[in-house]
Formats: sequence, C-alpha cells, structure tokens
Amino acid sequence: MAGSGLDGPQHLWRKRKGREPLDELVSRVLLAQRASEERFLQMEERRMEREQEVEERRLRLEERRLQLDREHELRMFGVFAQMLGMLRQAGGEPSPQPPADSGYPQEREAPERSGKSEVQDHGMYNQFHSPYLSTRGNILSSFRGSAEEGYRAYHEDKYDEDKNPSGIVNFGTSENKLCFDLMSKRLTQSDMNVIEPPLLQYPDWKGHMFLREEVARFLTYYCKTPVPLNPENVVILNGCGSLFSALAAVLCDAGDAVLIATPFYGGITQSIFLYSSVKLVYVHLESKISAPGTRPFQLTVQALERTLQAAIAEGSKVKALVLINPHNPLGDIYSSSEMMEFLEFAKRHTLHVIVDEIYMLSVYDESATFHSVLSLDKLPDPQRTHVMWGISKDFAISGIRFGTLHSQNQDVCNGVASLCYFHGVCGPIQYKMAQLLRDRDWINQVYLRVNHARLRAAQAYVTEELRALGVPFLNCSAGFFIWIDFRKYLRAPTFEEEVILWRHFLENKVLLSCGKAFECCEPGWFRIIFSDKTHRLQLGMQRIRKVLEQREREMQVEERSRGDEEGKADSTDEVIYVSSHREPSSSSLGDLIVQLQSQMRSSDWLQRNTAESFAQQNPDVYQVFSKFMGKQ
Repeated sequence: MAGSGLDGPQHLWRKRKGREPLDELVSRVLLAQRASEERFLQMEERRMEREQEVEERRLRLEERRLQLDREHELRMFGVFAQMLGMLRQAGGEPSPQPPADSGYPQEREAPERSGKSEVQDHGMYNQFHSPYLSTRGNILSSFRGSAEEGYRAYHEDKYDEDKNPSGIVNFGTSENKLCFDLMSKRLTQSDMNVIEPPLLQYPDWKGHMFLREEVARFLTYYCKTPVPLNPENVVILNGCGSLFSALAAVLCDAGDAVLIATPFYGGITQSIFLYSSVKLVYVHLESKISAPGTRPFQLTVQALERTLQAAIAEGSKVKALVLINPHNPLGDIYSSSEMMEFLEFAKRHTLHVIVDEIYMLSVYDESATFHSVLSLDKLPDPQRTHVMWGISKDFAISGIRFGTLHSQNQDVCNGVASLCYFHGVCGPIQYKMAQLLRDRDWINQVYLRVNHARLRAAQAYVTEELRALGVPFLNCSAGFFIWIDFRKYLRAPTFEEEVILWRHFLENKVLLSCGKAFECCEPGWFRIIFSDKTHRLQLGMQRIRKVLEQREREMQVEERSRGDEEGKADSTDEVIYVSSHREPSSSSLGDLIVQLQSQMRSSDWLQRNTAESFAQQNPDVYQVFSKFMGKQ
C-alpha cells in the first residue's frame, strides 16, 4: 500500500510533465488558428472593399453609357428637327450645316464603290438652335471633332503610374513622349532665356525676320532644296492646324471643295471647315492590293482623276489637293516620282496643292528615304504649291504651337499673314524657336540620333506584340503610329461594329483611334500610337490583348450558338448555363472546401507562412510538433 501510494503521485507528476509540451503546442495551434481567422476576416474585408470599388466603377460606366444614350437621343432629335425644318422651308435653300463628322462617332455602312465622289455632307444636323447665335454660331457651338468623346474620357481619367494606375492609357493622340528629357534640357539652357524689348512688341505679322531667316536656312538644309529658300516666302503661325484654316480661307470660297485621300488625319476636317465652310471630297483608298508592286491604301493619279471628275459632275467646285507626306495614319512615304505625278495632275486641273510635311524628321527607318517637295528641281506649278511644317511632331513639343508655311506665291503669303493677327506666335517663343533651329550640331548629333533610336525600339516592341496576337498591320517607316487591321474582331463589317469595339477598348482603359475618325472606307482599321515610354506601352498592350481575347471568345460562342440554332450538335448553351449556375444558400462541405481552396490560392498567406518560416519564428513548438508527427 505504501509503495502504491508513493507511486501514484509520482505517476501523475510524470504524466502532467509529459503533457506540458503538448498543452503548449495546443495553445500555440489555437493562437495560430485565431491569427488565421483574423487574417481571413481581413481578407474578406479587403475583398468586400474591392467588390465595392468594382461596383462603383461599374456604376460610373453605366452612368457614362446612359449619358451617351442621352447624347445619341439628342442627336437623333436634332436630325428629326432639321428634317422638319427643311420640309417647312417648302423648297427654299437649307441653311449651311456642320460636316458629317461633327458628331462622334457616326455609325454608317461602308460607302458603295459606285464611281461617284463622296463629298463631305454639310446637311447632317445641329443639336441646338440658340436664338442668341447666328447660323455660323450655332454650327460652331454644336460642332464636335471626331475624337472628342475619347479625349474627354481620357482627360477625366488619365493614367498615372503613381496617382492613377487604373486610368486610361492614351494610344490615340499623336504625340512623341520619348524625348521630353532632351527637349526640356535644351529649352532651359541659358541661351534660350532672353527677353528683349522687340520680343515684347508687335512683330511683322509673318513672324520676326530673324526667325523667318532661320526657318529658311533650316528647311534649305533638311529638305535638301536645290537653291537656298527666301525668308520672304516663309510665314509663321501658331501650329499647322491654323495653317490649314488660313489656307482654306485664302484659297477657297465658302462652299468650295478640297480633294483629299482617305484615310487621313481627321483634324484637317475642322481646320478647313470651321472658319471657311470648305468641303472635303474624299478619294477613298482600299487595303486590297490591286496589282503586283502596289501597296495597301496606295494613292494613284487614276484614283484622283476618277474622284475629281465625279465631283465636278455633281457640281462641286474643287480648288485644292491636300497631300500628307509622311502620311498620317498610314506611315507611308511618297517617292519623288509619285509626288511629281500628283503635282502634275494638280497643274492639269489648276488645283492648289497643300503639302503637309510635319513628320519629315520622324523617319526612323534607316532604309527609308524622305524626299521633300522642296527638294524637287522644278515644281510643275510653283505658284500653286504650298508646303507646311511644324515642330510639334519632329521635336516632341506639341504644346508649343509653332507652324511654318513656305510658298513662292506672295499673294498667298500676304493673305495668310493677314490672319497671323489672330494666329501669331509670341515673341519669346519665336526667339526660342530660332535658337533651337539654328543649333544644327545638337539636332544632328544628339536629338535626331536618340529620337530615331527610341522610335525604332518602341515601334519594334508594339509590332512584335501585334505579331504575337496574330493581328495584321501596315509596316511603316515614319511617324508615331501603326495602322492596324482589327476587321476579324468585328461581328459584321460595319462602322457601328467598329465603334462598339472602340468603346470596348475605352472601357478597358486604353484609348485608340478608329478608322471612322480618319474617314477610312473599310470598317475595322485602327491607329495606335507607339511613341511612349516602355511601361505604358506594356500596360496598354496588355489591355488591348485582354479586349481582343475576350472579343474572340464571345464571337466563338456566338458562332457555336448560331450553329446550334441551325440544328448542329453543340452543347455550348448547356455548358454556359451550368458553369454560371449558383445554388441559393445551402452549400455542402465540398463546396465550402472548394471555396476555401480558391480563397487560399488567391492569397499569399501560404507563400509567406512556410514550414521554414514557422520553424524560425517558433523553434520550440516546431520541434515538439515534429516529434509528435514522427510518432504518427
């Protein structure tokens, strides 16, 4: 009995001592469980916050869609009101109206290739008729450029890697964002910061003579002219948009027309219409290669001749031809022989030729050669040939409004100079531009070398991404853009479908320019701007890929659905229904496990809490736990 009594307490003590590590392990496990539960609750709170953010974004998008629907209804109301007004005039002449692209985007089918010219329609609509405005004032008030909707959305939600990483990436505005470092450094050097009394006074309306002399020398050098250019033939305005507007006013009367090949930079439309009511006659070019040795969207004299004759037969008075070289948006470069053919065509029909060479120094392909019109030995009609250039593209400073016109016709120069009263460039900026243009060593040895290298690298990255996506595009040599063929992503070959795809890109926070904005006759072509920093290019291309993959899946589903409706064996509908079905409330243990696994995969908790990290943080518990597991 004595031995048994002595053994009893000792046995209990040993048993209790043996259980202490296990109790500690259980305690630690309970603490870890509590921490896991708290972590799970935090994850749930963050998930709910993210869902709330997604819901808020969805509501904003829904509000935006409702706003667009309201705008569409207003536009339709304007159309009906205009039609009623025309009927009430009982045969009288209708008032002049804005051009066809005064509302963006207009949804229409591709035009028929009937041989008729397509003259820009000036009888669409005015949204409102204010009693306080003149007819022209109402036109100006209701006029909207072809890209306004996208740019307005972009300015309200700009991408910023720090402040707004979910904002819109802008691949729609043709700006060079690759050389801000070079230009900001050069424009802030001491030789640029000069303020003298003449710079603060009214200049010659053509521009200060010191600047026109520098522009003449600059163009003589870079355009490789046969003889030095005369500064008296140079006029300075605040940008090439103002130059287009001024030339339209000087060369044309209200109601006259200008010939231009499509696709083309859409800003020209409002530049020549808003002040002067000048129409555009479209020479529609097609992507299909018609003969060996030709290229997509190739401009020919035959196409110009055919469109001009059709326009004349319809009563249009065509006064001028616009040529863009290097071309926007095609990135094409016309050869000297092609340009000479176009100029000779214009001479035969007594047409002025406005040549836009604003991308002449942005030819980044070393195998390509640009020939300025000013380099030709003998112009067919020098008195009707007018060349414009500006700094916004080639020198990556579109915010400084500076454009130059060269024309041997002094009457044209004087007429444009009269409008410089409204479109002049301030004196200090004229001085800076003269300093910049005369710095030939910096331009050649530093700026152009770096700029062309960066443009080549950016273009190579985007084209490689497009090849990986299997998307066709035109391989260009100049400019900041690539003309892309997204036609296979349209459900139908209509501009309505093109606009839907464009909006899908915008809803996924990437802004592109669709073909309708350039009056392309084939729905499905888009322009993408690649002259941007690598991280924005990568993000933008990721978003483009997402839209295209989603679009492709949707079209495949629709195609299978159509096949099922036609009696083909296809279980697509059933699969979609099952995969999207959810039970109301009762969930089995298996469902909960699947849900928990999904949540664990979406969390980094397991990655951060490995066995090694647990052993380092809790060595004693880990040792006891290991021994315990070894006995199992």
